Amino acid sequence: MSGDEEDYIPESEGADAAGEQNEEVAALKAEIAEFKDRTLRALADAENTRRRAEREKQDASQYAIANFARDMLAVADNFARAIEACPPDARASASPQIKAVIEGVEATDRQLLATLERHGIKPINTLNAKFDPNLHQAIAEVPSQGKPPGTIVDVVQAGYVIGERLLRPAMVTVARNDGGAAQASPGGTVDTQA
Repeated sequence: MSGDEEDYIPESEGADAAGEQNEEVAALKAEIAEFKDRTLRALADAENTRRRAEREKQDASQYAIANFARDMLAVADNFARAIEACPPDARASASPQIKAVIEGVEATDRQLLATLERHGIKPINTLNAKFDPNLHQAIAEVPSQGKPPGTIVDVVQAGYVIGERLLRPAMVTVARNDGGAAQASPGGTVDTQA
């Protein structure tokens, strides 16, 4: 027998072997596709986790001072009250020492507000604004004084935001519809005219 005769495989056996190899190749390709899919999902999951951690880190650094900022707002409120307590006519007749103290309080108030703003704490703009329950807390409804119902008439206490979040709502009085008496509602408005 020659070497060629030993290597001879009948056609039926060769087809079976080729079929098995094709099945094995298909199974391996399917396994590779599955591993590729798992790898892509794991990479996407890792990227989402990284982004979420980065966002949480950024939020933590931005909002970590929220409690301290709320405490400092009380100081800012007291400066504003001190300044309002001295009307312009009383300032005009005050001694130079008293005028210097008032100017010092005003300068300290400006510096405090500038520092808060530098750290992302900004006052809520309420000038001629419509009442927004997400930013304002209505403490009373008052006669409209020529303003449309639902418009802010007076700001009792300034509100502030830190970044995109509400730090403290502005306490306001709101113009009511002059057609009827104000009605109290839970968490809403109160008639102080009674």
